[in-house]
Amino acid sequence: MAIDYDRLMALDIPEVEQSYSFRDTCLYGLGLGLGLDPMNRDHLRFVYEENLRALPTMAVVLARPGFWFREMDTGIDWVAIVHGEQSTTFHAPLPVEGRVRGKTRVTGIVDKGEGRGALVISERDVTDCDTGRLLATVEQTTFCRNDGGFGGPAGAKQRAAPLPERAPDARITLPTSSQAALIYRLTGDLNPLHADPEVAAKAGFDRPILHGLATYGVAGYAVLHALCDLDPSRLRSLSARFTAPVMPGETLVTEVWKQDGAPQFRVLSQQSGRTVLSNGHAEVTS
Repeated sequence: MAIDYDRLMALDIPEVEQSYSFRDTCLYGLGLGLGLDPMNRDHLRFVYEENLRALPTMAVVLARPGFWFREMDTGIDWVAIVHGEQSTTFHAPLPVEGRVRGKTRVTGIVDKGEGRGALVISERDVTDCDTGRLLATVEQTTFCRNDGGFGGPAGAKQRAAPLPERAPDARITLPTSSQAALIYRLTGDLNPLHADPEVAAKAGFDRPILHGLATYGVAGYAVLHALCDLDPSRLRSLSARFTAPVMPGETLVTEVWKQDGAPQFRVLSQQSGRTVLSNGHAEVTS
């Protein structure tokens, strides 16, 4: 099979309605590694029901359409896909529990050429069912490693913005557990790449890797800590590019540069020194 550009652009991905409780909100924080230090009260506010708050990046797991790359007729080699980029606009703070609706659509497809893969860009609006309020707009770029050369548009090359030539203003360190991927997948991303060693091997990894969105959530927590005094209502947007896989159990270090109107960040693996999230940008309010 191969990607059919017109068919994939017109794909009708079913709308999803989801109810979630404070337990789901706590589970999301635990999947990021919050709470590994039981004495850290900054972590507890996102994983303990007393005065619980929802992390803004939890929007990426709400009202998901499932693993539609595999479950629908997409023409994509789903075993070989990896997360490329993620961008979320936060329109309103997430309730700790509630009922939400999500509608996903394919908004772009880029053919990088034979042997170079393809990019599929999808977007999802997350809406509060009870109030009708738009809570978040979630945009995801998926790198389909085996699907280039189908004759689609090449797209324009996008260059990453350079980081400031100075030390970061903040460095937030967060360890993950060896069970991180198994916990995080319970939030709804059941791609077996993150659980099954045989599937991971077919995708070219020696063991299951952590979800890119878990790393993204770690970055979101770090930005909240560094720029927003851990107030979820102050984070307006967060975007980043996934540049290297993370193995469960690695410690993630988020470096943040405070810049007027355009804070930047990146995430490093403390063990390997590799940059695992790059081209990070945030928008915050005072």
